[in-house]
Amino acid sequence: MSQKKIFLVIVAVSTVSLLLHHGGLLSWTMGAFHLGCPALRSHPDPVLKPKHTNVCFLKTHKTASSTMQNLLFRFAERNNLTVALPVQAYGHQFCYPRSFTSHFVHPHTLPANIITNHMRFNKAEIKRLMPNDTIYLTILREPGSMFESLFTYYNQHCQTFKRVPNGSLEAFLDEPMRYYRPDEKFSMYARNTLTFDLGGDKDRPATDVAYVKAFVAEIERTFSLVMITEYFDESLVLLRHLLSWDMDDILYVKLNMRGMSSKQSLTPGLTAKIRAWNSIDAQLYDHFNASLWRQLSALGPACVAKEVRLLQQAQERLMRSCFGGRMPLLRSAAQIKNKELRPLQPSLKVDIMGYDLPVNVSHGFWSLAQELCLKLIMPEVQYTQVLLRSQSIRYRRTYQLRSPQQSHSLQ
Repeated sequence: MSQKKIFLVIVAVSTVSLLLHHGGLLSWTMGAFHLGCPALRSHPDPVLKPKHTNVCFLKTHKTASSTMQNLLFRFAERNNLTVALPVQAYGHQFCYPRSFTSHFVHPHTLPANIITNHMRFNKAEIKRLMPNDTIYLTILREPGSMFESLFTYYNQHCQTFKRVPNGSLEAFLDEPMRYYRPDEKFSMYARNTLTFDLGGDKDRPATDVAYVKAFVAEIERTFSLVMITEYFDESLVLLRHLLSWDMDDILYVKLNMRGMSSKQSLTPGLTAKIRAWNSIDAQLYDHFNASLWRQLSALGPACVAKEVRLLQQAQERLMRSCFGGRMPLLRSAAQIKNKELRPLQPSLKVDIMGYDLPVNVSHGFWSLAQELCLKLIMPEVQYTQVLLRSQSIRYRRTYQLRSPQQSHSLQ
């Protein structure tokens, strides 16, 4: 490589790295200052509260949780943290839908700072695995749009949905008990999926008010922040304050989205039927949506709006810097040439979208800068594999370094 190209590589990597760690921070800080908002970190600042690094994020289904998981994976890599990952036999999930146990965790990914892959929540087992100061987070989505997404995404996996003539959501909602079998494999996708993911009883009767009240109270005691999909950026502002993170720690790109051809619009009548069928999920959402807005109100609506706006501006700057001055190309999985960027396609009937790299940054001297940005758009299956490989290498190196010392001490 010529000296000129080497120089360009250094400039490109330095520019992207600077933007990742400091981009927009000055304008973010000044904008918040003028509003009298809580000050943002001027990283690094030893006087301020250190970043909280022990986090459990319960990844729920069809709630933008893949986007949040990607954010946590990147935070872990930047800060040299360990992410608890599933043993290889379970792929990218902790043996879901079985209730989580520590036996599902790959030993090379322990002790862990962060855990975020799909699981069915088991509080006792998670607490045995994670540090005592772990902060618990999760995310909920409006039941109507979430169930429509579940119905489409899992139509070839969930037997309940496969029984419905012509894959009609309307037909299912007219007579859900005609198709639903509570003890059947993958039945958790067909009713109160959020409740199930959180470790609750998805088939508890809606009339059991005491159960729902106790379940909501338990979630409130366990989770310091319940994010809301429809207010994702506002939720990230709360998360940033909760964890004492910087702006660059909450930058993201939307992942695992369906194409418009795979979406169905909902009438108010259909939404009402979905909420009735998923009554516990609906009550969870209503409670924690209200809770989110109380927290945002306490932070200050003007401050929140300002932080959201600055976050969105910083994200666009980062994306343009990463991908040659323009936004990454959104394409269906079948159109994505780079297999590292191809999202999981659940069936031929669902069009899952992902990103491909612009041609001008796919080759040559941009490759090192590209590595810093590639993780922004990497799907969860591939990213899980990348993290497992890197953490296994680190684990083996650490073990090899310790072994001679241990042997010497025994002599």
